[in-house]
Amino acid sequence: YSIAHFEDKFYIVTNWDATNFRLMETPANATSKDNWKEVIAHREDVLLEGVELFNDFMVVDERQNGLTNLRIINQTSGDEHYLDFGEPAYNAYISTNAEFNTKTLRFGYTSMTTPNSTFDYNMETKEKTLMKQQEVVGGHNPEDYVTERVWATARDGERIPISIVYRKGFEKNGEGPLLQYGYGSYGATIDASFSSVRLSLLDRGFAFAIAHIRGGQLMGRQWYEDGKMFKKMNTFNDFIDCSKFLIEENYTSGEHLYAQGGSAGGLLMGAVVNLAPDLYNGILAAVPFVDVVSTMWDETIPLTTNEFDEWGNPKELESYEYMLSYSPYDNVTAQDYPNMLVTTGLFDSQVQYWEPAKWVAKLREMKTDQNTLILDTDMEAGHGGASGRFKRYKTTALQYAFLLDLEGIAE
Repeated sequence: YSIAHFEDKFYIVTNWDATNFRLMETPANATSKDNWKEVIAHREDVLLEGVELFNDFMVVDERQNGLTNLRIINQTSGDEHYLDFGEPAYNAYISTNAEFNTKTLRFGYTSMTTPNSTFDYNMETKEKTLMKQQEVVGGHNPEDYVTERVWATARDGERIPISIVYRKGFEKNGEGPLLQYGYGSYGATIDASFSSVRLSLLDRGFAFAIAHIRGGQLMGRQWYEDGKMFKKMNTFNDFIDCSKFLIEENYTSGEHLYAQGGSAGGLLMGAVVNLAPDLYNGILAAVPFVDVVSTMWDETIPLTTNEFDEWGNPKELESYEYMLSYSPYDNVTAQDYPNMLVTTGLFDSQVQYWEPAKWVAKLREMKTDQNTLILDTDMEAGHGGASGRFKRYKTTALQYAFLLDLEGIAE
């Protein structure tokens, strides 16, 4: 839980008997639970992410249908309203608000077409003022691009949101290249946000999609619970079913669909290529966590024991058998695999370099195709990639060159 002080009471954001959290209040001089009173009840379809308090207003950060909503409540009258962001997929968040006695809310906003922006919002008059926006070198016109939010139906009936962006003129005829990104672990929410380097792909005809699969927390806390431990297969199946949806809806085809993920998202890539290799022409797997059983067995690795709640403890038979059923390294088989670029760093302490190295070695031994399989090891980098302002873009350039080469795009 988290607390915030207001006048003679505390507000408490808590998951006590509330999976998606609820808001309570208690007198400042009597804070035990028997004094708590409910202000905003738990809701199955709304994740309460936090509150920001002002002298006259409370701002509630909520997430519904996978989108962040900023709810403005007048502390005196009880009147309330929501900000309207006007796009189908976006990321809005409460920014730094150091002043308590003000009617101005500072918030951040970005979408797949809109660069990171900071706004001041008058909570009384509802006037919004753009204070600063990320500069895009070379210029950027959001009107040149289209963003969409669509829903794929997973094999168990769950609806999975997908955020998509492409340059105007992209034709949904099944012939266009599309890069599908996913993560799906630790309850990490991957919102629809802007990337200036991504414009390089979009301007060359690619569409880009984020599959908001289970294991993240985009659709509420249960979305995370349904994609971890003994429900981890949902994460992989969701990503595959999103791919099938994009193909069925003619955004792309198996000859032009590419997938990308890093770290636990690299685990996703490894599982997906074992389960559905024919869906993709190319795979980008960055610092991929692919030797699940061996890594989770080694308690000397810094992250291992802390993550038993995420993956399970392989020294318990049920957990061992379940993680063995999806561990990418352990499930490499004699079949055709897509073109693959695997990147890692020699000094990675979270996913040690030998995981992707032994995975690539086994793939080279077992795969039955002649497709490209590259292992690129940065001899200076760690888990987050190369340090410095610009060196990280060399990895991005390598990845984009890999994709563009497969598409035969030379300029």
